[in-house]
Amino acid sequence: MLEYRAEIALWALSGVLPLIMLAVWRDSNGAATAGLSGAQLSHYFVAAFVVRQFSVVWLIHVFEEDALQGRLSPYLLQPVQPLWRYVAAHLAEQATRVPFVAVMLAALAVLQPSLLWIPSLSQLVLGVLAILGAFALRFLLQTILTMLCFWSERAAALDRLALIPYLFLSGLVAPLQAFPPAIRRLADCTPFPSMVAFPAQLLAGEAVDVIDGFARLALWCAVLLPISLVLWKLGVRRYGAMGA
Repeated sequence: MLEYRAEIALWALSGVLPLIMLAVWRDSNGAATAGLSGAQLSHYFVAAFVVRQFSVVWLIHVFEEDALQGRLSPYLLQPVQPLWRYVAAHLAEQATRVPFVAVMLAALAVLQPSLLWIPSLSQLVLGVLAILGAFALRFLLQTILTMLCFWSERAAALDRLALIPYLFLSGLVAPLQAFPPAIRRLADCTPFPSMVAFPAQLLAGEAVDVIDGFARLALWCAVLLPISLVLWKLGVRRYGAMGA
């Protein structure tokens, strides 16, 4: 990942959507509608930016290429479950992002000092744990979509389709408090709020039910994990490539 650090810098820059949405919301009455002060709104979107940076999952794109070109075949012959390779690659990429995100936050502090704050130790610890949980949950969800690569050569298109509910129901483009009650109830029935809104609220210091939030994270992971494992076993049985 260090070898491709210039590309990772571009990936980090591409994750500024929450900061763009912050600029949009600050110029509207959306904060008052959502019951948030200007400072709370700023803290939420900056926290969402950090959560987004360290919960990005791109498994389906590299897996699809590996399956099509036969690189998956030698992985299947080795004692390490191939998905752990992709987990390690994601964690390495996240570690490589740290200095880039730090520089971007420092630039933000210079341009708009009021946007940043110092979270308490408990907020920081719980926020980091929630980000790790959000990454695990998003990785499991994308693993399920990725397993369709065994049946289709263009399964990555499904990830782009899944991006739509993720953007709107996760709290990435707007705080969930700003949505009508019916949309909030719909979002609560999906894993998406656990991927952005819950960790961002923890980092921003908002009043949030910590036990319920982590319980939802654990529940969704417990639901998606066996599904992904079953699809992996079914997919490997029908996988065919050079040397496999």
